[in-house]
Amino acid sequence: MSHEDEPSASAGGAGAPPHPAEPNRAPPVTREYGTERITVQWHAERCIHSANCVRALPRVFDPRRRPWVDAQAADADAIAAAVLRCPTGALHFVRHDGGAQEQPDVPTTLTPIRDGPLYVRGNVEVRALDGHVIRDATRVSVCRCGLARQIPFCDNTCRKAHWHELSPSADRVGPTGGPESAPPSTD
Repeated sequence: MSHEDEPSASAGGAGAPPHPAEPNRAPPVTREYGTERITVQWHAERCIHSANCVRALPRVFDPRRRPWVDAQAADADAIAAAVLRCPTGALHFVRHDGGAQEQPDVPTTLTPIRDGPLYVRGNVEVRALDGHVIRDATRVSVCRCGLARQIPFCDNTCRKAHWHELSPSADRVGPTGGPESAPPSTD
């Protein structure tokens, strides 16, 4: 089967992003879609279909079409700008026309999404419990529900499970105004 006929990530394929209400079940596959000006890389297992790319540039990014990325449908600057809107790092680009390559955001930011993941942007190094680096990236989506198959990364299982974050209540508010956190490190 060619990747033009492959099912979406919610069906376990790598043909297109998962349906927004479904978890990502894609294999760890990277697809490349390019022109002489720019190559778009799509890391299928990282996509949670925030649809930021689709909203930014629907003529390039169309999850109903196979292949779902048409790098010839816009100029390299517009494609690069749309790719940078991907909060998970599922989309990346490589410029071949002398245009600017992606740079990490400074400072690094962490943004919680209501009833969803924690988006991290910047120079991000994610390590496993044993200390080895499992991802060195500029954009990462971290699971907050604890249900993802790819912990620590979000795969949209929170949507399928209808997970909701707890609302702050007076008896759970810590000194920072949110739920009490772990004590500071003594290192």
